[in-house]
Amino acid sequence: MTGRKKPHKQDGMALIHPHAAAIDIGSRMHVAAVAPDRNAMPVRTFGTFTEDLYRIADWFEECGVTTVAMESTGVYWIPAFEILEERGFDVILVNARDARHVPGRKTDVSDAQWLQRLHAYGLLRGSFRPHGEITALRAYLRQRERLLDYAASHIQHMQKALTLMNFQIHHVVSDITGMTGMRIVRAIVEGERDPAVLAQFRDARCRASVDTIRQALIGNVRDEHIFALTQALDLYDLYQAKVVDCDRRIEAVLASLERPDAQPAASLPKPRHHTRPPNAPAFDAREALYAILGVDLTQIHGIGPYLALKLVGECGTDLSAWPTAKHFTSWLSLAPSNKISGGKILSSKTRRSNNRAASLLRLAAITVGRTETALGAFYRPCLSGYYPHPQHVGCCQAPE
Repeated sequence: MTGRKKPHKQDGMALIHPHAAAIDIGSRMHVAAVAPDRNAMPVRTFGTFTEDLYRIADWFEECGVTTVAMESTGVYWIPAFEILEERGFDVILVNARDARHVPGRKTDVSDAQWLQRLHAYGLLRGSFRPHGEITALRAYLRQRERLLDYAASHIQHMQKALTLMNFQIHHVVSDITGMTGMRIVRAIVEGERDPAVLAQFRDARCRASVDTIRQALIGNVRDEHIFALTQALDLYDLYQAKVVDCDRRIEAVLASLERPDAQPAASLPKPRHHTRPPNAPAFDAREALYAILGVDLTQIHGIGPYLALKLVGECGTDLSAWPTAKHFTSWLSLAPSNKISGGKILSSKTRRSNNRAASLLRLAAITVGRTETALGAFYRPCLSGYYPHPQHVGCCQAPE
């Protein structure tokens, strides 16, 4: 016996993508695979530098590859995905859950070969990823959310410094970042210590009286706590300035998405709410979205301008990727994942997911559940556990 493996026999399945390739993504190297009949060395290992990614694209072109599959490994797949897409390849991103339980995958080489074969037979489903300007919009919105999270941590630092000096301002003012709270904090940082003077910074809309605020501002001032308060305020202002920069980029992307030949026929409806929510963009997101979509999403109860903007950033403006509403609900991981064996339902829990659009819709559902509307009436029985209608079953079920 020579010890050589026998050539693998085709199993009779029809090739869906005969010009398919696959890449096993890694942090230090990428393993690319093409069909065995495309090259004498159908599997090659490349580095992760940009020049290596262009070499992968050149090799795929030499092998006549038209479509490429890769697993979503961390964020390492993004540069390879974008470069291959720019070169004209049809690239699909595969959830590792769909291809991990396959026997015989022990190395990166065999992993890439399995991915290539599964993709060639059409057994892999590509994850949704928006195209064009929507990708940039999503990136700016996610960056904005990170900046707001960083700023929120420094709000806690300011509250801690005030508490250490026994300034009880956060007990008499609902929001320390509001008009009254920020005026007082800035005055303290600038050197003002008289509680009566600090209380005069009260905004007219503040419910607490001047005397109550004065009593809350009698504290034990120490230099180290003032120093911590000053740094926290400076960092909070810095992140707020960066949020404004993100708003400018987001506004520019939305302007580029507007189509002059498809302007809405009717004028923008009147807003249902006139109050500006906290952390809202610096521009009129409602008007910008109406110019793009032709409909006002904020007329739906529970959806405000900022939430609608984030939904567009996650799902895009073209929903043709989902043939029906049921497909869209399944992609959100909000539909029951039925496991049936022998005619018996073993489980109907929703599957685990970090889908950001699903989180936004859950937030909208909680908001609309507090309203006296038809949607609110539909939502509230789900909270009590009583389902008067079969459509309620599983609609608000939380994932395991």
